[in-house]
Amino acid sequence: MKVFITGGTGFVGSHLTRELTRSGREVLVLTRSAKADRQLPEGASYVVGDPNLPGPWQEKAAECDTLINLAGASIFTYWSAKAKQIIRDSRVMTTRNLVDGLADRKGKETLLVSASAVGYYGSHDDDDVLDEQSPSGNDFLAELSRDWEAEAKRAEEFGIRVAICRFGIVLGKRGGALSKMLPAFKYGLGSALGSGKQWFSWIHEKDLARIILHVTGTNNLSGAVNCTAPFPLRNKEMARLLARALHMPLIMPAAPGFLVRAVLGEFGNVLLKGQRVLPARLLSDGFQFHFPTMQEALEDLVGD
Repeated sequence: MKVFITGGTGFVGSHLTRELTRSGREVLVLTRSAKADRQLPEGASYVVGDPNLPGPWQEKAAECDTLINLAGASIFTYWSAKAKQIIRDSRVMTTRNLVDGLADRKGKETLLVSASAVGYYGSHDDDDVLDEQSPSGNDFLAELSRDWEAEAKRAEEFGIRVAICRFGIVLGKRGGALSKMLPAFKYGLGSALGSGKQWFSWIHEKDLARIILHVTGTNNLSGAVNCTAPFPLRNKEMARLLARALHMPLIMPAAPGFLVRAVLGEFGNVLLKGQRVLPARLLSDGFQFHFPTMQEALEDLVGD
């Protein structure tokens, strides 16, 4: 199996690249510049190109029978108009260009695994359980996710099997949401956000890599797949477990919603509302999570 990855040098992609090569796959990683100090594992090599623009890299993508599309600028920033445009273009345009390059795969057995986000469902203040059949929301992330997924689904016109992996908040040792939270919690300054009652749907980076490998190893998974742990939890419980894993007290009052919005703008609303998402399709397919609960995940990620 020959695999082409966009976003393969990022937080999620670099971990997945290692796992793919360990399983014996040949991996091509799209990058804007192949820096000498950024080493890839044996079995992986760089393809230089800008995913936001058409180019020769598309021909390399068309040589592969499995495409994994992870590219996207971080959403963990203040959402100015410019930042939102970068967030959008880095996902929608990359996916459009990748799919455009796959026309020559028509008639060949091909799989496209394309990232999306549980933001597809929009922000929720309630306890409603959301699965892959739940409708999309109406905020920025929901609209972005719909457009992002629509670009990926165009590959079906070439007879390509398309799996849309809707990521929860990814927790890992070297990036993602946890790296943003750890500094405050390590000094006993961490706290819940807003009411603390909002749901937090998450996934351990190792389980996320295993999910993608699971999708590439089956012939029956297509369409939307929620990539979240089976036990989402409320924000205040997340804060309590993280403080305990670090052997620190949780004494700070919850950060007021107005302050979160002042610091993060519109993105603050995402953190203050959240959604309760379950991986219904993975569970029905028999996927076994190594880190189904937050306590197990934190013991692995920040435990002694």
